[in-house]
This record gives sequence, structure tokens and C-alpha cells, in this order.
Amino acid sequence: MPKFKYEAMDTRGKETKGVLEVASQAEAITRLKEMGFLPTKVVEADKPKDAKAAKKADPKGKGKTKGSLNFSFGSGVKPKVLTTFTRQLATLVEAGLPLLRGLRVLSKQERNPTLKRILGDLALSIEGGSTFSEGLAQHPKVFNRLFVNMVKAGEIGGVLEVVLKRLAEFMEKAEKIKGKVIAAMFYPSAVMTVAVGILALLMIVVVPKFKTIFADLLGGDAGMPGFTLFILGISDTLKDSTIIFPEWAGGIPLPGPVIWAIVAIIIAFKVAMRTKKGQYIWDKVKLKLPVIGSVVSKVAIARFTRTLGTLVQSGVPILQALTIVKETAGNLVVANAVAAVYESVKEGETITAPLEKSAVFPPMVISMVDVGEQTGALPEMLLKIADNYDEEVDNAVTAMTSLLEPIMIVFLAVIVGSIVIALFLPLISLIDQLGSDGGSGD
Repeated sequence: MPKFKYEAMDTRGKETKGVLEVASQAEAITRLKEMGFLPTKVVEADKPKDAKAAKKADPKGKGKTKGSLNFSFGSGVKPKVLTTFTRQLATLVEAGLPLLRGLRVLSKQERNPTLKRILGDLALSIEGGSTFSEGLAQHPKVFNRLFVNMVKAGEIGGVLEVVLKRLAEFMEKAEKIKGKVIAAMFYPSAVMTVAVGILALLMIVVVPKFKTIFADLLGGDAGMPGFTLFILGISDTLKDSTIIFPEWAGGIPLPGPVIWAIVAIIIAFKVAMRTKKGQYIWDKVKLKLPVIGSVVSKVAIARFTRTLGTLVQSGVPILQALTIVKETAGNLVVANAVAAVYESVKEGETITAPLEKSAVFPPMVISMVDVGEQTGALPEMLLKIADNYDEEVDNAVTAMTSLLEPIMIVFLAVIVGSIVIALFLPLISLIDQLGSDGGSGD
């Protein structure tokens, strides 16, 4: 009789491991539930026959993932492509198609070469006796822990088609919010980029030419108005400190101090972001920024509640779900709050106390989580909070965009108007001077 290694959680949330000698994986799961455990992983201890089957199915080792060299940067699979695959697989499995056959069908029609190769690897892994979640875990760059653990929960609970459907909905909503934010910020970003380019051209190329003309007409800087001298001084600073034309370089423009300073700041920022403390400070600053901070906060809360709600609803144990949420929070301030929640639940306490103490979540969220915890409908309540905050993010982004447009118009009007006025003031002075000379000549 085969042996199955298992990992499970008891009623107090404590993890336990062991080995059962039963006829099948399903019987092992049933036995664990009868013992009062919630299984999180059940695999056969020894699979010599399955290993031979896998080798026979892939004699040249094309589907081999362990030990293979991979020089690619990033996953090579965009979130949109992965979302489409998840939705299609959920539809096929829900329609009654076996998982292995579904993977084969999707592999044939997949256009993304990386995902096509991975689907082939997954099919070979399942043929070799591994579970779907074990196959997914071999590709961490494409399938994160959230994806793998939800699939694992679906396999253990026998509701894989339901979990895949929930996972597809989760990913679709996440992509929808991300798309709205990017689309809303595209127009202001494009306008500001063009505006900065035009202003740089004016201040570095056009204004210095007027300075030479005014100096000749008015007899030097002494005859120029103060505001004009101020604008010309800014122009000289930008021109002299951004572009240098050294004689030994044959007139080739080289980066000046300002550009080197900008490069140094960017490098320092990147280095700081690689440290946990630097990332934490930046994440905290993002939450405190005016206007933008509110949107960032709402996105973080929506992501936390939807991820936790989806995991718990799919059958993932609460402690394991909190660990996954912490790793996929996307914000260290929120991640620290989740870590506090984990410790609280581990000690048998409630979720709401550490949430309130973190000062990250608003009172409404804390109250709704408290009600969900008391009524036993925590997953449903978390998903309601996520839906509500998704809508608030949409409204906040729309409001932010509509607010940015007049601010940009006023900003550009003030800057361009100041340059125009500064260039017209010497002309007015010159006209007055010519008028005075003409009057004295009469």
C-alpha cells in the first residue's frame, strides 16, 4: 500500500506533518479530515513508476524544469496573457474537460512562446504523477504563491473548477483597476512631458538669443528690468549647467552638473529601494502624499481584502492565507500590518485589533471585518470591502485626473506667461527710451 506525506493545520492553526499508509490521495485527505486536521499538502512519498512514466513521455528532457538554465529576464508572460489563460482553463474545467486535456488544448492555441512551453511542462508534470499545484510551483516567475496556493486548496477540497473561476475573476478585477489607473495617468503624463520639453527648449535655446539682442540694444544688463534679469539668470543656469561644449571635445555636447546630479539621485533612489528600510520609507511616503496618497491607500486596501477574501473563500487556512497576503501586499506598511494580524490570529485573538492599531485601515474597513468575523462571513465581507474600494479607486482616479488638468493648464500658463512678459519688458523699456530720445531731440 502506498504512503502519503501530508502537511495539515489543526483546529488551533498549528502546522503538523506526517505520513499515512492508505490506498489513494483522496483517502488520505478523508482520513486527515476525520482526524480533525485541515490538509494543506498531500503527496505520495515514493513515485518510482511515475518518474519512469515521465521519462518515457519526455525522453529528451525537453520538458525538464529543474536544473535547466534560464537566462530570461522577468517571466516573459504578461499579466493580461496569464489572466486570459486562467479564464480559459477555468471554463474548460468547469465544462467537464479533464485538466490534462485542457492544458493540451490551451497549449496548442497559445501564441506566447514562454507560456506555451510552460503549459507543455505542466502537462508532462501531471502525466508524471505530480499535482497541478506542484507543477505550477516549478515556475515561480509566472505563477506566484497566491496562484499556486489557491490551486492547491482547490485540489485538496475537490473544487478546482470553482477556485480557477475565482482566481480568474480576481486577476481580471486587478487588471481592470491597474488599466484604469494607467489610462487615467497617461494623458497628464504625456502633457507634462511635452510641456517640460517645450519649456526646456525655450529656456536653453530661445531665451539666451534674446539676451544677446537686449544687451546690444539696451547697452548691457544695467538697462534691463529686474524680472527679465531674473528669467535670464534661470536660463543661464539651466544652459550652463546642463550642456557643456568643451573645446577639447570639438564642440560635442556633454552632460553637465545638473544631469549628473539627476543621474546620481536616480541611482541613489534605486539603491535605497533595494533595502527594506528604504522601501518601507518610500511606501509610507506614498500613503501620505496629497491626492495621490488617497488613491494608493485605497488600492492597497482593495488588494489586501480581495486577496485575503478570495484565499479564505477558496479553502486556504487563515494563517497560510495571511502569509500569502503579506508577500503579495505590494506595500511594506500594509505587509507589516498583515504580519501583526498573523501573530494575533496565531495567538487565538481577533483580526480587528491589529488592523486598528496599524493606523492604515479606516474605521469602516475595521468595523466590516469585525462584523464578518463575528458572524462567520469573513470572506464575503472582505470581498464586499474590496468591491467598494475598487469603485472608490475608480472615482478617485477620475477626480484626480479632472483636478490635474486645470492645475497643469494654470501651471503652464504661469510659466509661459512669465517668460513672455520677461521678454516683452525690455522691448517696452526700449520703446520708452526711444520715445524719450525723440522728445528731447525735438
